[in-house]
Amino acid sequence: MTTHNVLVTGGSGFVGSHVILQLLAQGHRVRTTVRSLSREAQVRATLEKAGADTSNLSFAAADLEKDEGWAEAVAGCTYVQHVASPFPPNQPEDEQELIRPAREGTLRVLRAAHAAGVKRVVVTSSFAAIGYGHGQRTADYTEADWTDVDGPAVQPYMKSKTLAERAAWDFIANEGDGMELAVVNPVGIFGPALNDDLSTSIWLVQSMIEDKMPGLPDLWFGVVDVRDVAALQIEAMTHPDAAGERFLAVAGKAMSIPQMADVLRKNLGPAGARITRRRIPSWLVRIMALFNPMAREAAPRLGIQSNASNEKARKLLDWRPRSNEEAILATANSLIELGLVKA
Repeated sequence: MTTHNVLVTGGSGFVGSHVILQLLAQGHRVRTTVRSLSREAQVRATLEKAGADTSNLSFAAADLEKDEGWAEAVAGCTYVQHVASPFPPNQPEDEQELIRPAREGTLRVLRAAHAAGVKRVVVTSSFAAIGYGHGQRTADYTEADWTDVDGPAVQPYMKSKTLAERAAWDFIANEGDGMELAVVNPVGIFGPALNDDLSTSIWLVQSMIEDKMPGLPDLWFGVVDVRDVAALQIEAMTHPDAAGERFLAVAGKAMSIPQMADVLRKNLGPAGARITRRRIPSWLVRIMALFNPMAREAAPRLGIQSNASNEKARKLLDWRPRSNEEAILATANSLIELGLVKA
């Protein structure tokens, strides 16, 4: 296998850490960005605890909202995995708090990569850039679809991912000058947590196991394992047919929160025994939305089951993801092993 110098942005994050793990395991030389080099020891320790040899890992300080540091970060790299993007548990009052760093940060990375002669950039986008603003829909979403940022129930995070990805494609078309772009669009990302810096999806599973949810609302998510997202990102980095393409990363049909709870309850033994069976009626969530910000975010998506197709990634890149159930259980088991759920 040919090895390369690869920059991974956002290496301290959930997806970024797993991308680094797999790149290092394949023998690549990896540089990753963090906003402050004071995080290097923590990131390195997390990766080593997960089994990585970090001797081929280096760090660079760079911030999505600042120009400084990006030229140095990308220098000498053949490929860039642009994973970093803000994803808060709650939507901000000013949507530009998400849109600006996502869009401008993506363009900063692309400009630096172009100036450094990078061959291909892989951008981690999201199903949020594909499947929102269309209301209820029976047909599966594909890579040909785009979120309607002016459509119903489109929140700032969805806008940020859509506008950032569109900006990336526009840059390649107008200023790329031969540099290649591939994009991966994951649905809800589950799988093994590596530390206590939990993503929103992992927090959902943690809350169910600890019985911190007042009940189970009728909310549906696509599911994919973070290890499969990382594998798809790396395949999209080097596969000759991946240039200029988007790839949906999804394991199967969407799951509801009650269905996820059933999987955990049936497979976790004593740890799953306390997971609630209570359902929250949608009418009650809508009443709660009048005064609760989380319920307000959830209300427009109640009962909407958005399914996405992984046919393109399977056919073009021979991608074979784990099942929904495997991803959900891997999440729970990692939380138990790391001591991140209370006994």
